[in-house]
Parts: sequence; C-alpha cells; structure tokens
Amino acid sequence: MFTIYFDGEAETLINGLGEKAIAGELNREEKDLYRKIRKALQHLEANPRHPGLNSHEIDVLTEKYGVRIWESYLENRKAGARRMFWIYGPETKEITIVGIENHPEPGRGFARVKLAEGAIKKTIAKQKKHKK
Repeated sequence: MFTIYFDGEAETLINGLGEKAIAGELNREEKDLYRKIRKALQHLEANPRHPGLNSHEIDVLTEKYGVRIWESYLENRKAGARRMFWIYGPETKEITIVGIENHPEPGRGFARVKLAEGAIKKTIAKQKKHKK
C-alpha cells in the first residue's frame, strides 16, 4: 500500500471537491469527476500499475522536471479526457499527485501541462541525499 499526497492545483481541486461533497453541493459534472478521482486514488494506493489506471511514464515531463513523472487515466475515450500526473515520493511507499489536467491536444504535446513543483523539488532533493 502507498500513502497518497497532493500538491499544488491538484491539492486545491481535490480538497475543494471533497468539501463540496461533504456539504452536498457538487453539481453533476463535479460529482462525476470526484467519483473518478476517488476511484483512481483507491487503485493508485493499492497498485500504481492497476490496469484500469493505464499508468505510464511521460518521458518529456520526466526530462523537463528531472524526476520520473507518471500519468494515469481518470477518463478515456472522451474529448478532453482528464489525466492525473504523479510521482513516487518523496519517501518510499509514497505517491504525490502533482497535477490533474485534460489530455493534451494532438500536436501540442505535454508543453502546456503545469505540474506542482514543490513536491517534485522535495523528491529530487531526497533522491540526491540518498545517492551520497
């Protein structure tokens, strides 16, 4: 089992949806997204390679940020299908969600994907410390 953390806009989105869910204030679209996020987090916590997540490394983002960036599906076969971006760490058996974005449009690649850099920097620092 992994412990899941959130950073940046992903944290704001997930916490906001959670608060609205408790208050019973989610609209239909938000309910659907919240359900999909919760389901994906359950799979991620138990097994990051769960087939339903379709998790895979995004090489361009790994190169850009200097730490392995993974993408998992929240939705599929839908225009603008949402994806969850995450990293292992900063500690062993921990995963940090660093972004939730719509799937990039063909031809634009991952250039527009904006990830939370706080957790990424912390993980990189931790990895450097362990290499010494």
